[in-house]
Amino acid sequence: MSLICNYFSFMSLLKKQIAALSIFCCALQFAYADGFLDPHSPKIEDTPVELRFGFERLQLPHDEMMGMVGGGYLLQAMPGLYIGPAAYGAITGQRGGFFTGGGEVAIRKPLYERLDIEGGIYVGGGGGGSASVGGGLMLRPHLDLLWRFNQFSVGISASQVRFPNGHIDSKQFGVSLAMDGDFMYSSPLAQGSAVITNVRGGLGFDRIAGVIGNYHPGYDVKDLNGNLYSGSLGYAGFRVDQFVSDSLYWGIESGAAVKGGADGYAEVLGLLGVEYPAIQKTIKVGGRVAFGMGGGGRIPVGGGALAKAGLYARTQITQNIFVALEGGVVRAMNGDFKSNYANMQLGLDLDTRSGQETSRTIRKMEWAASGQQYRHAIRYGGSKNNLELMGFKIDHYLSPNTYLSAQAHSAFAGNAGGFSVGLIGLGGRTNLSPAGLFAGAEMLIGAAGGGGVDAKGGATAQAMVYGGIDLYGKSRLKLGVGRVRSAKGALNSNAVDVTLSFPFGVPGK
Repeated sequence: MSLICNYFSFMSLLKKQIAALSIFCCALQFAYADGFLDPHSPKIEDTPVELRFGFERLQLPHDEMMGMVGGGYLLQAMPGLYIGPAAYGAITGQRGGFFTGGGEVAIRKPLYERLDIEGGIYVGGGGGGSASVGGGLMLRPHLDLLWRFNQFSVGISASQVRFPNGHIDSKQFGVSLAMDGDFMYSSPLAQGSAVITNVRGGLGFDRIAGVIGNYHPGYDVKDLNGNLYSGSLGYAGFRVDQFVSDSLYWGIESGAAVKGGADGYAEVLGLLGVEYPAIQKTIKVGGRVAFGMGGGGRIPVGGGALAKAGLYARTQITQNIFVALEGGVVRAMNGDFKSNYANMQLGLDLDTRSGQETSRTIRKMEWAASGQQYRHAIRYGGSKNNLELMGFKIDHYLSPNTYLSAQAHSAFAGNAGGFSVGLIGLGGRTNLSPAGLFAGAEMLIGAAGGGGVDAKGGATAQAMVYGGIDLYGKSRLKLGVGRVRSAKGALNSNAVDVTLSFPFGVPGK
């Protein structure tokens, strides 16, 4: 009987996830259909993208107000239709640590001369900040009026934010900013081919780095339970940078707690930095400032606004791999948290600054939307319940059959709203038949917490084996089984994964 129940539970998850993920990947297929007319050609194609940002104030139960910012990277799947990953988080109020991640679909049409109208819906999972989000599923339908300039648009937004199995249902106006760009890509079968171009490919970042470090809170800083911090808080994450000149760059960084009893803490920040050669051009030094949002794990960040400033030195280990050491300060803008920090970064150079035509190599990548289920995930009170998550994965291939994977997943069902996990690691796959069958495995490490799930400290590992099939050479369906385990907590569950992915090539270093 138990086996039969498990079977029907798995099939229910499978049907729900395939239905949702099929919409995502079918739209991406329309966006890139032209790039597969000659699958072995390194010819560079492009599709328009819209980088979206917004701010609005939500009304929570008991007339509490929370300022929320959002961002999305939406690709034009067909004229006027945009789809892609998006995320939202608290930045003012009392709910620092509130984050959700998911996907958005939007339709944008000209209304009058430079005036556009855009309507869409965001579906995501998450929560945190002790907000009443239930299982974590968030819906945000919206309608925007946007005034177009050359490469960007500004406007106003009317939206509803609702957690169907929680107690948040808010209607509000906000402001929005949209920046237009191009997503440059090629066929994934052209992997390893050389191409002459003056543009970056994919998301356009020049480097990516994994980060591990420690916060050292001030002697007078107390957590939300009123306890003084007596040691350091360990965190891990990643950052991506893009250079706008030889020395000036911007980027995005994210991180989450992995030790020190702050599991559930997470942060996402935008950054601006400078970097110069120092010693015979083998060592570079730089500085950066960052601003964004963070919270959770009982860290006193108030509404969630966070600022950082740091100095660092970096050196190349190989032609494309570097290591960096950094130190600085971090402070909550409207909370009590203040701390020094130190971290180490291990990174990979992806590309060089655009502007001059140069020879680039086609590198294979995959974007994927996934649904996962943790079986009988244990809570701090000792109870166990299945936990369902939605997520986004980016795989960067290091060779034809091995790849670096970065993943983020957030709960949307299972009464654990606010639980999220971020993972990074290595994977490998092999073809099983000419019909497109393949198999593979991944080993990932990262941070998890929130939602009452017993992931003490935050450090988490996940191992997964999977099988799959290529769908007409344009997308891939993968079914995986594995294990997710907290390093110090009681979380130790079987995991089931359903993934729809889209492979493509990007010009890079």
